[in-house]
Amino acid sequence: MDFGKIPEHDLPNVDFTLPADGLLTQDVLRLQSPVSQLTSYIGCAKWGRKEWKGLIYPPKTKDAVFLDEYVKHFNSIELNAIFYKMPDKQQIITWRQKAEAQKADFKFCPKISQTISHIKRLKNAEDATSQYLESILEFGPYLGPCFLQLSDNFGPANLEIIADYLKSLPRDFNLFLEVRHQAWFSDQEARRALFEVLRESQIGAVITDASGRRDCLHMELPAPHAFIRFVGNGLHESDFRRVDEWISRIKDWKDQGLQSAYFFLHQHDEKDTPILADYTVRRWNEVLGTKIDPPGLLSRQGDLGF
Repeated sequence: MDFGKIPEHDLPNVDFTLPADGLLTQDVLRLQSPVSQLTSYIGCAKWGRKEWKGLIYPPKTKDAVFLDEYVKHFNSIELNAIFYKMPDKQQIITWRQKAEAQKADFKFCPKISQTISHIKRLKNAEDATSQYLESILEFGPYLGPCFLQLSDNFGPANLEIIADYLKSLPRDFNLFLEVRHQAWFSDQEARRALFEVLRESQIGAVITDASGRRDCLHMELPAPHAFIRFVGNGLHESDFRRVDEWISRIKDWKDQGLQSAYFFLHQHDEKDTPILADYTVRRWNEVLGTKIDPPGLLSRQGDLGF
């Protein structure tokens, strides 16, 4: 994931402190009853990484069974593959069956296809959306929230298009929206209007934590659910401090009424992502009292003192 990438020598100049919560977050969470156990999902963005053989996958793992192995180590996946191609029903069924064979509570969190978000730009997208929904519903109980990522040139002038598109979706469709145009964050009126639309539509907001785009850390929860896309920097020491701060913030949100959290780990080079994921799951369990199975590294455990 190259979004928000900066040279390593610039990392010491980045203020990685999480911003204060937005007023919307406080208002939304105070209406909820705190939960004793936060529904928590932690995963990566891809499963087909050859570099993970010998790290979490057995050394001789074949490409065809990467997903089978991935499901053994994580309880969710941020599914980006179908962004580039409209999902095929039979492919979805095959992926679901692989999850069914390994873990009852696994969740696929698929990205909305680019045909809808980037090519049609949410206009005249009814047929494409119906096709997308019909396919992903084949995940059945293994379907988690989907997320709609809009391009960095999709700005506040398109707010009415967003609102109309969200109104056209089934009311029970579990969706989070990610925006990237800088004006959504720098223009305070545009920001307020966007998150109010999401709140009215009961749609969540993706929070993306990337070194070079600190504005995307809007810290607004228009629904009592969090979806965080965390972009690390190759196991730079700041990655672990940032994870710790996120877990502390999520603990605060849980105490205020947060109902669920999805935390997906990215790296600009994904080869070491399972190491950061293993650290994240262990700390998450320690602070939040959850019992998520850590990925279980086959090698390099000693690098971080595990």
